[in-house]
Amino acid sequence: MNRQLKLLEYALAGLTRRKGKNVALLLVYAFTIAALGSVLFLTDALRSEARQTLDHAPEMVVQRISAGRHELIPRSYATTIAQLPGVRQATPRVWGYYYDALVRANFTLMGVTEPETQIKDLQGQLPAADNECAVGIGIADIFGATIGDSLVLVDAHGKNRVFAISGIFSAHSALLTHDLILMPEPALRAFFNLDPTVATDIAVSIANPREITTLAKKVRYHLPDTRPISRSEILHTYDSIFNWRSGMMFAVSVAALIAFCILAWDKATGISADEKREIGILKAVGWNTGDVMAIKFWEGLILSLSAFLIGTIAAWLHVFVLGAPALTPILKGWSVLFPPFSLQPVTDPYQILVLAFLTIAPYLACTLIPAWKTAVTAPEQAMRS
Repeated sequence: MNRQLKLLEYALAGLTRRKGKNVALLLVYAFTIAALGSVLFLTDALRSEARQTLDHAPEMVVQRISAGRHELIPRSYATTIAQLPGVRQATPRVWGYYYDALVRANFTLMGVTEPETQIKDLQGQLPAADNECAVGIGIADIFGATIGDSLVLVDAHGKNRVFAISGIFSAHSALLTHDLILMPEPALRAFFNLDPTVATDIAVSIANPREITTLAKKVRYHLPDTRPISRSEILHTYDSIFNWRSGMMFAVSVAALIAFCILAWDKATGISADEKREIGILKAVGWNTGDVMAIKFWEGLILSLSAFLIGTIAAWLHVFVLGAPALTPILKGWSVLFPPFSLQPVTDPYQILVLAFLTIAPYLACTLIPAWKTAVTAPEQAMRS
């Protein structure tokens, strides 16, 4: 142990003597690790947020499919589904998307069937009249609106409809309500020009979650033109989307890592004359090849671990403190109104170990192999070169 400590002390002194070059290499190394770590941290955090959000979603959503596309579903289908054993409730839902050309943003409009229900994250009250609506904090901010102000929307007939804002959702529910507009279901049907006998989809509440697959088969049997979507399938879709988007960013980051490895290899293979002379002198005064390799190992490990710690901390701060401004637009999606929610620190220890292996092991190899070639050279030849 004392011998290794002495070798470690000599390695630290060697790094200090080449301070300028090692600091530059450390910064590039840490930046590469920070890019890779940011992708991993942000993907895990968004995946965790999606899981927590879907905990409050219905166990199953039933859509009608026509020519492979989502179609409006008859409200009578809800009665058929509600009569299946194991179904607690089947509720037709009316909702849709609205593009506002003034602010160039997409809003989600949803109909309310029970305006007397009070929501804890709502300041004010749910809309009760056809000319009232409740909006998310993102919409209120983008229009500078408060409770009692008017919101003008253009309906399916091209006419301006004026709605009084009866309530605004708080920022605590921004992940779900940031771009949401709630209005009474009859008003929303008139806005979208929807027939009273149809709905957008049907939310199904199931008593026993283990029966979801069985009930989905029964729904398809009784209603062949429908597509039951379970909550687990929705979560799987989110996972696939995040994995695909993070995969693109990770591929770019891996390319940067490969470029860094090439830089490190070029740096290591191009051992300076002073370093070769130093190794030759150490061999001449009695140091063996193992001692020289131990010094180079400690130098590489110190530099790579320092870069890994700096890069990981920088990635953590970038994602969980600054909100990942460089990656969020790519991984969140296409929506203009991004909900400004704070990401919860969620990391997978396995991914941290993989990141450490992918970034530390290549650099150590790039450091040790050229050092070994010099260490096995005769001392006088190493000092002459």
